[in-house]
Amino acid sequence: MNGLQNHSNKNHSNKNQSSLIRSQNTNCAGCGMSVALNLLGDVLGNNVKMAIPACCGIVTAHSFPFSAYKVPVIASTFAASSMVAAGMKVIQELNHESCHVLAFAGDGGTFDIGLACLSSNAERNENIIYVCYDNEVYGNTGAQRSSATPLGASTTTTPLGKTGFKKDIMAIMAAHRIPYAATLSVGFPDDFTQKVRLASTIKGFRFLHILSPCTPNWKIEPSQTIRLARLAVETGVFPLYEVFEGAKYKVTIRPKELRPVEQYFSLQKRFSRMSPETKNAFERAIHNNWNRLLQLEEIYPA
Repeated sequence: MNGLQNHSNKNHSNKNQSSLIRSQNTNCAGCGMSVALNLLGDVLGNNVKMAIPACCGIVTAHSFPFSAYKVPVIASTFAASSMVAAGMKVIQELNHESCHVLAFAGDGGTFDIGLACLSSNAERNENIIYVCYDNEVYGNTGAQRSSATPLGASTTTTPLGKTGFKKDIMAIMAAHRIPYAATLSVGFPDDFTQKVRLASTIKGFRFLHILSPCTPNWKIEPSQTIRLARLAVETGVFPLYEVFEGAKYKVTIRPKELRPVEQYFSLQKRFSRMSPETKNAFERAIHNNWNRLLQLEEIYPA
């Protein structure tokens, strides 16, 4: 939390609001998505246009003709945010404008419903930044499980806990050999802003995957958002790394030793029904994935 406060004090000394979103919105207290938008705005300013599908990101901004966003936004269908963003970029270039075009979508609109459009835009290397704020559940439609939901997490459609592992969206995006893909955490703001800044200098399709704690659906207190975002990295649940051209890897936050995953589970009621066997399987998967990333970095360094 101190890192986030220090970062905010440094970057907001002469302003009271984000460059992207006003405080007059209906986001939940402790919303990880809100923090992510503030950090994105710290780097990109308001020289941005956004395409946002059905998700918390479009609903919490209010209803037409009002908007909490301070930049032009198009509300797209659930599946098509990347397509809409690509079209916006073409129009911008035809008009000789210069700004960043973002597709800003949740995990449902990225891992599941929007995956076909996402893949086609990545394959064509469209010149947009795709941002997935991943709260690991269909948070806006009743807290159903998505393919981003982790093993053992309770949702309205998996009340006893999800039985499968989370989809590896970064591996899917790396397979497209896009110029840049990275994982980001609101708990590590310096790492977050460095990656956004780098992405803003690269031409082509860029994919930013942000872990976004969700207070109502993770069943956590608002004050725990940043702590959990940090714990996810420190336990290896959500490693922070970059992939260049689908082939070169760089781990950007490297804990000396992974903390016990129980520290992460214990703060979230969504994991309260996990069996010891499921916890052990989860922890084994974490360590296997961490070791795999370290090996990839060693063999294919950025």
